[in-house]
Amino acid sequence: MKIDILTLFPEMCEAVLSESIIGRARSAGHVEINCHNIRDYSTDKHNHVDDMPYGGGTGMIMQAQPIYDAFMDLTKNGEEPYHLIYMTPQGKTLTQERVKELAKLDKIAILCGHYEGVDERVIDELEPEEISIGDYVLTGGELPALALTDSICRMLPGVLRNDEAFSKESHFDGLLEYPQYTRPPVWKGREVPEVLLSGHHENISKWQYEQSLERTKNKRQDMYDKFVQN
Repeated sequence: MKIDILTLFPEMCEAVLSESIIGRARSAGHVEINCHNIRDYSTDKHNHVDDMPYGGGTGMIMQAQPIYDAFMDLTKNGEEPYHLIYMTPQGKTLTQERVKELAKLDKIAILCGHYEGVDERVIDELEPEEISIGDYVLTGGELPALALTDSICRMLPGVLRNDEAFSKESHFDGLLEYPQYTRPPVWKGREVPEVLLSGHHENISKWQYEQSLERTKNKRQDMYDKFVQN
């Protein structure tokens, strides 16, 4: 898979995506990630990419032309089209199901807005999928883009050690993950559940499933109701 991030802060994105699991996945060739500076596509001699909003209001608006040219540059060699995503609090909230669908695509471009948003005309022209990571507002789209990129990449073959590394995590199958423990077997008087020390795989799997059900019911009644209905 190839992921291209359109941003005003490529160094910020690179700093995160060059570390840990995603950084190793990039080095190993499991995913190609490129961060592009929208400012490079400004036609202004001072490289401005924003201006005052028509109609008044506070803050600045990112201009349509640099964003459009930056995206068009990705396909200038006649490559297959990208699936463009715009990170915005007005988008549909990201879910694990959507992450699994996006991980099946070959090429994704992610647009990071900034300031008070972007000129609506470039949204109308490019018609991106609009995605939110929650009902709150950040200073820019970089953090949401990084979260989306991370969630997609870890689903790709070779990024994690095996499919089980993500298939038993919270949200993957509609339930929250069961409790996890490691050494020592007793800490501050709290013991690891005996079944996990038994070595009996069938009993362990049963316990994990029951714990996932109970945890989901206690913490996320909405998820639990949806799971039992299906």
